[in-house]
Amino acid sequence: MAGTPLGEPGSAQHIVHLVSTGTASSRADLVRELGLAASTVSLRVQELVDAGLLTESGEGASRGGRRPRLLRVASHGGVAVAADLGSHHARLGVVDLGGTVSDAVDLPHDITAGPGSAVDWLCGQVDRLVARQREEGRTVRALGVAFPGPVQPGTGRVLSPSRMPGWHRYPLRDVLAERLGFPVTVDNDATMMAVGEHRVARPELDHLVVVKAGRGIGSGVISAGRPHDGANGSAGDISHVRVDAAGDRPCSCGNIGCLETVASGAALIRELALHGVEVSDTSDLLRLVADGDPRATTLVRTAGRHIGTVLSVVVNFFNPQAVALGGVLATAEPLVAAVRGVLYERCLPLATADLEITTTVTGADAGLLGAGLTALRRHLPTTPAALPGPAPDPVRAPQEESAPA
Repeated sequence: MAGTPLGEPGSAQHIVHLVSTGTASSRADLVRELGLAASTVSLRVQELVDAGLLTESGEGASRGGRRPRLLRVASHGGVAVAADLGSHHARLGVVDLGGTVSDAVDLPHDITAGPGSAVDWLCGQVDRLVARQREEGRTVRALGVAFPGPVQPGTGRVLSPSRMPGWHRYPLRDVLAERLGFPVTVDNDATMMAVGEHRVARPELDHLVVVKAGRGIGSGVISAGRPHDGANGSAGDISHVRVDAAGDRPCSCGNIGCLETVASGAALIRELALHGVEVSDTSDLLRLVADGDPRATTLVRTAGRHIGTVLSVVVNFFNPQAVALGGVLATAEPLVAAVRGVLYERCLPLATADLEITTTVTGADAGLLGAGLTALRRHLPTTPAALPGPAPDPVRAPQEESAPA
């Protein structure tokens, strides 16, 4: 993402971020973190409290002198509807400023049929979630979408997604914002998974790679504590790195020999079919692995080695503090163990000395959390003085100018 979704230091976005991640739990903590005068911090915090975005209650531990009152993100301070889209399914839910997911639901939907039907379907689902939130007295501030393909930073425009005819250069953010009448952010799904895992489960890490292994394969990168998209939104797209084991297998991207052709859930399902084993989706594949089916287990373990081979280059080059595996295939222990083994085998000892190789803590909600929190923080007003007090829900209000991504 170009720029910072947190706003300028000391802005409303920045203060809410520091409180929601636990970096600061009092006004005194904020003074130390921001380097601003205590009177300035106190004024900005009070405006956020008055606006209903933060609450202040109880007493924290004293470090000498008066015991500080504890700051928390207000559960009623506004929510975002979030959609984590896959090629053949979607997970939708509601995310609040504190990083809590509610009303999450998994639904089948084929977005490869084209943007027209996908937008109609998504708007219908979002309308239902928004209506439910309004009935419960919650303010919906924005929609965050995690999309399974490259997204142009700053514009929310889809760029050259594999397996999705009709989507190239589609202005998804702007179309959704016009249809829904409130702010929308659209970002790559693997990047949003990394954002969700980082902000909710691993905020102390500055350098993190999160792999999404499902029907396809992707990865999101957190660098210096911020999501990294690259120049055109394709950073982390390990799916189309060529691997020797793939030979000349044609890939959906138009190239040959890509990692996706031998290590994705779709590739494993095709391979099983060649051996006379029919499974309908990756969940069926994983049930075979759980039941100890030798052919399925071998395929999943081999896929893990292929993924590990590509990730070993990433780890040596980027030197992250952690590699977290997510997506449905990451629930298969043989795959996780194979990735871990290859990384230790192929990476420099210095790169793996303190490297954590694990699965995501946030699980299936990682993408929702990333999309929802990104949408909320991009669409908080830039300065506390601009924050409204209790006001009507902005849903169906005139479209706001989207903040830079």
